[in-house]
Amino acid sequence: MKRLIALLLLALASLAGCEVASRLGEGQVACTCDSGVRPVDLALLSFLSKARAAHRQADAAEAQGEPEQAVAVLESLVAGPSPGRRAEADEVLADTYARLAELKAGLGQLDEAEQNVRRGLELARETSFFRGHLFEVLAVVEEKRAASLAADPAAAVQARARAIQAAEQAIEIQDQVLRWVLEKEKR
Repeated sequence: MKRLIALLLLALASLAGCEVASRLGEGQVACTCDSGVRPVDLALLSFLSKARAAHRQADAAEAQGEPEQAVAVLESLVAGPSPGRRAEADEVLADTYARLAELKAGLGQLDEAEQNVRRGLELARETSFFRGHLFEVLAVVEEKRAASLAADPAAAVQARARAIQAAEQAIEIQDQVLRWVLEKEKR
């Protein structure tokens, strides 16, 4: 996640090719571009920076053995303001929902973990790494659910079947992404 956000920030900054000038006293920022390139999207850059900081806080909380604190930080990120429907923001949010699902599954909050995956899938609707990763996480959630249902063998079998189906979807999506990327590299 950290690498993704850093790459997105670098790509946006390098693609913009703009000088950012601050109008002191007015609290506004303006971009001027001589090359006709689209100005820097400051709302998106601010969101990506905020997301990167939130994920760092979550990393620190996890390292200290406080997954509940990591969840709280990431839930604050997804509940807070975002720059709207921009592909980069949607990808970061989808990836954050995947991480939340993993954390919650680790805490035994399997229904909430599944809800986080579903929220992420609403953002990652196109075939992408992020959509595939969400199905990968859903497989993990369903595997944990199957393990928790030892007292109900029939329900455990159903959960394992859902885990297998989710893993198959993850593989199919990532295969599509790989084919697309490798074909593009050949050109």
